[in-house]
Amino acid sequence: MAAPMSPLIQLIDDDAGVRDSLALLISTVGLRVATWADPLAFLAGFDRDSIGAIVLDVRMPGLGGLAVLEQLVAEGVDQPVIMLTGHGTVDLCRRAFKSGAAEFLEKPVDDELLLETLQNAVRQHVRSRQRHHADRQARELFALLTEREREVLSLIVEGLTNKEVGRALGLSPRTVETHRAHLFEKLEAPSLAQLIRRYADLAAP
Repeated sequence: MAAPMSPLIQLIDDDAGVRDSLALLISTVGLRVATWADPLAFLAGFDRDSIGAIVLDVRMPGLGGLAVLEQLVAEGVDQPVIMLTGHGTVDLCRRAFKSGAAEFLEKPVDDELLLETLQNAVRQHVRSRQRHHADRQARELFALLTEREREVLSLIVEGLTNKEVGRALGLSPRTVETHRAHLFEKLEAPSLAQLIRRYADLAAP
């Protein structure tokens, strides 16, 4: 997956004045902004693979913000969504969080609060993508291992020596050493610490 050069904020609001002012504000901290007046056009056109966050107005003609949020969640879109509304209520806030919003802010939104919220959301998204990438890479590499190599790996990670692994599996030390060498090669691990990290990536929830 090719990531963009810098995070991209998707801003969806039917009010042109709000879009322009918020886009200008967000750009002051070095974040790129794509603005959308029509939520349906946004759903059809935005890049799901981009790194960033989504700023979504709650009340828009046609498809409202909560409906857009629910569709994003249903699609498995992983960018954090910050909801904005000029008519906030406790019930609306509760529904937004229940639907999967990362944050709920009332208009007129405080500039510093919005920027801080967006920067935190972007950092969260970057970390999430990195975890998913590490997990996928670990699983792809793990799939290259034979069943015996997997058994040897699990015992190495537990801290057993080659002799101890051999006794546990009924193998000679030389055979264990061969399996160990294959593990380092197949898992692209230059050190024991990296080998353990690969295993940890695989075992992480």
